[in-house]
Amino acid sequence: MIEVNALTKRYGRATAVDDLTFTVRPGRVTGFLGPNGAGKSTTLRLILGLHAPSGGSVTVDGRAFRDRPRGLRHVGALLDAHDVHGGRSARAHLSALARSNRVPARRVDEVLREVGLADAARRRVEGFSLGMKQRLGIAAALLGDPPVLLFDEPLNGLDPEGVRWVRGLFRRLADEGRTVFVSSHLMSETEQTADDLVVVGRGRLIAAQSLDAFAARGTGGSVLVGTPAAAALSSLLTAEGANVRAEGELLAVRGASADRIAGIAMAHRIPLHHLTTRSASLEEAFMQLTADSVQYPSGGRR
Repeated sequence: MIEVNALTKRYGRATAVDDLTFTVRPGRVTGFLGPNGAGKSTTLRLILGLHAPSGGSVTVDGRAFRDRPRGLRHVGALLDAHDVHGGRSARAHLSALARSNRVPARRVDEVLREVGLADAARRRVEGFSLGMKQRLGIAAALLGDPPVLLFDEPLNGLDPEGVRWVRGLFRRLADEGRTVFVSSHLMSETEQTADDLVVVGRGRLIAAQSLDAFAARGTGGSVLVGTPAAAALSSLLTAEGANVRAEGELLAVRGASADRIAGIAMAHRIPLHHLTTRSASLEEAFMQLTADSVQYPSGGRR
């Protein structure tokens, strides 16, 4: 379990992390979301003891990570896929990590096979693509068979097969009872893999809850309606205060429940061929709930 309590980090007058409190639990994949400059990477570095907090605390299984002498046995992390000596081979890089953490040498070949780099084990890392470096970084995180794993943008540079593999890997690790904490900008992937979310903006906590509960906080939910009398039903629903727009051959209705729409249609003898409630997407909820926390808005938006 990762426990963050009133965590704060200042750099001079700038506050990167501001009184964050949340818990990342085992057996779950927890997505870590926030706009650029929200403090996600700084938070991950604070968890790993790479930065000292200005206030508050963070522990992994009840202890500060920097107090653990063989860190890879407790926490595996991928923060930057480029953070590796390019002149070393993949096997040499992992072997050095294994020796320094008293990890059995056999684990090197095991994780190379797991991430799909067995055939590239003797190649120098400087010749690797970004996707291959990501796989090597994931291999390093898995090396000590740790109960806690942290990943910062792990899907960058991966091809579709690699993305699918990582998605399955995270699910398997969580199902084994491990704590999996993943920072990402890819909403569609987070929606498919995460059980819980921690969302931050300008260093402050916006939400720490299940993915479904967070998505439900958005106002993007709608009801899709199919009818041969689209114009008539649209007029009736608009008169009731609903917002109606066409989506192909269907109407997307906001501001009226499926039951209410069915009742209006029945009262006016309008046949319905399709009636489906569509929940708000994670992306819609994220954009709405972090709108005031965007540090670098595009298009001149303020």
